Amino acid sequence: MSVATASLWPPSFSAAIFDFDGTLAETWGLWRQVDEIFFATRGLPFDEDASATLATLGFAAGAQWCVERYRLRDEVSDIVDEWNRLGAALYETRVRLRPGAEAYLRALRGAGVPLALATTNDPHVLGAMRHVDVHGLFDAVVCGREVARGKDHPDIYLEAARRLGAAPDGCCVFEDILPGTLSARRAGMAAVAVRSTDPRQPWDELVVAADLAIEGWEDLRG
Repeated sequence: MSVATASLWPPSFSAAIFDFDGTLAETWGLWRQVDEIFFATRGLPFDEDASATLATLGFAAGAQWCVERYRLRDEVSDIVDEWNRLGAALYETRVRLRPGAEAYLRALRGAGVPLALATTNDPHVLGAMRHVDVHGLFDAVVCGREVARGKDHPDIYLEAARRLGAAPDGCCVFEDILPGTLSARRAGMAAVAVRSTDPRQPWDELVVAADLAIEGWEDLRG
């Protein structure tokens, strides 16, 4: 299926899978703070490329990558706990959905389209949010630690489809990162690129890679 010549409303897909960070909520600045603290406490200069890599890998794989790349003495589990603690403190009160996002999600569910969240984020961080109830908005939530590989592979999207009971070719994935968009396409799913405020986002490449690209969530139902 391709949504390139179809419509996001009425939905031309039978199931929808959404990324969270950057796609539904503008959180790149919060994770940059976490990364800056992580590097600073170890006497390392902030690494912009590493920050982008960690967004793709997720917590456990990202922590292992950091241990190997920077020859850290930290245990992977301790790094994950540190990121969870820092992330949860920032997410608790500061994270809200982007304008129009909740309305679109609820409209899809009202139209009978099952929804899944596929995020490299951790359940502990997601659960800390006061202003976003992911389990109330989605029929399934898949976190990065629940699958074998990061978003540079299609595992998380295929698991989300499985939990929804949907065939991959009936799913539409909404993403703001290039590796995830490419993986969704490799899984046989349609992909919609969502522009974020992250200045590192390779928007031109995303537009080429995706079936459709949107600037935001407002006015998608009209």
